[in-house]
Amino acid sequence: MKGMRDIRNRMKAVASTGQITHAMELVAASKMKKAQNSAEAGRAYAILLMDLTETVLERLGKSFAQAGGVAPGNKRLIIVFSTDKGLCGSLNTNIFKSISEIGRADADYIAVGTRAGRFIAKSGRTLKGQFKVGDTVTFAQTSKIANFAIKLAKESGEYGSIEALYPIFVNTLKQETALVKLAPVDDLHTFIDRLRKTYKMDDMPRVEEDRNIKFEPSADEVLSRLPQFYIKQSLHHIALDAKASEHSARMVAMKSASDNADTLMAELNLEYNKARQSAITTEILELSSAAAETNNDTI
Repeated sequence: MKGMRDIRNRMKAVASTGQITHAMELVAASKMKKAQNSAEAGRAYAILLMDLTETVLERLGKSFAQAGGVAPGNKRLIIVFSTDKGLCGSLNTNIFKSISEIGRADADYIAVGTRAGRFIAKSGRTLKGQFKVGDTVTFAQTSKIANFAIKLAKESGEYGSIEALYPIFVNTLKQETALVKLAPVDDLHTFIDRLRKTYKMDDMPRVEEDRNIKFEPSADEVLSRLPQFYIKQSLHHIALDAKASEHSARMVAMKSASDNADTLMAELNLEYNKARQSAITTEILELSSAAAETNNDTI
């Protein structure tokens, strides 16, 4: 059995670790609530934007692919969302697993978050750019990423698609890895239906615009800018989802660590009490033996 001093030292270390993980849990919970509200609030707008995009394209007699976006290349340009910090369970591991399933020569990557950038570089894949977004995701931050991806796709001419790989926020205890094609979207109607199902918004009414639409400055000008605006808005919502997933995963991981610390403390307390009782019993036996020897000597 370990000595009481060793047990006391370990109890102090576990108690200190438990305090840290509990504090991190509270911080993550606060950030998660804000990010969750932002992500869920933006879902209805994202779907509404897609509905309106589909309506405008139907009026113009164009498909989303015809509206522009990317060149007919063979490679994929994938924007990967990860975290800058660790302690968020298997969130990043699941993202990296999805990357590993994609052939090295089939895609180039843009990393959002240092963890993804580090993994892509170490695994011998091509990293075209790296960005960061703060705990409070702004449209300016995500627009910068979208503009970089669109410009890269247009100038290189080798990419056939722009995609996003990210952790989608389902609920506090569940985050799923999603790979979404941002451009081109050949069948926008099917894409919207799939998104509604993913976000559990099947009952949200579709936009049915029967009024005349006037395009300013011209229909061609609107059509040329529509895909870029769609990509920017979609990427912004994806970043909100990824940030909510990060804080949620970190909160759950820290809650688990705090619970483990409490369990370990209870076990160490029991072990300490047993060691203390054993020491007291040994001391009593030694005193009794000494007293008995003294009595024998006296007799």
